[in-house]
Amino acid sequence: MEDLAMLKYTDYDIVFQEIPDETTLALNLSLCPNRCQGCHSPQLWEDIGEVLDEDVLDSLLLRYGSAVTCISLMGGDNDPHAVYRLAAYIHQKGYKSAWYSGRQELPADFPPEHFDYVKVGPYIEQLGGLDHATTNQRLYRIINGTFTDITARMRK
Repeated sequence: MEDLAMLKYTDYDIVFQEIPDETTLALNLSLCPNRCQGCHSPQLWEDIGEVLDEDVLDSLLLRYGSAVTCISLMGGDNDPHAVYRLAAYIHQKGYKSAWYSGRQELPADFPPEHFDYVKVGPYIEQLGGLDHATTNQRLYRIINGTFTDITARMRK
């Protein structure tokens, strides 16, 4: 049997600050390969949590679906193709999809049609996160394949 990469989630929450103008079900994914220095969630580097698949999403949407407008996969750089598959499924269910990637650039085969939002960039402690003017990270809104940088909207 071949060793397949997969997505695992450790926890989730309904949040209002990760994606502007959206009520977001944010799922924290483990197995992060990026190992950013100063990471606020280093436990997500580990192989912990439960497998995240369409059945799990269905269960969460049954419970929280009417309360959210967007579903964000917070991580998943260990298996971007699983992220793509779940984002397509999220769209099929009628929700907006977001991906917080810690990579500097998206993979060459990134399918923008599956996403409404994407954050890229490793966390660099001295530059701060999306809420800092000095951040290296970028949050994009994607409409019809066009990426619009909305990072400035994350600042207070």
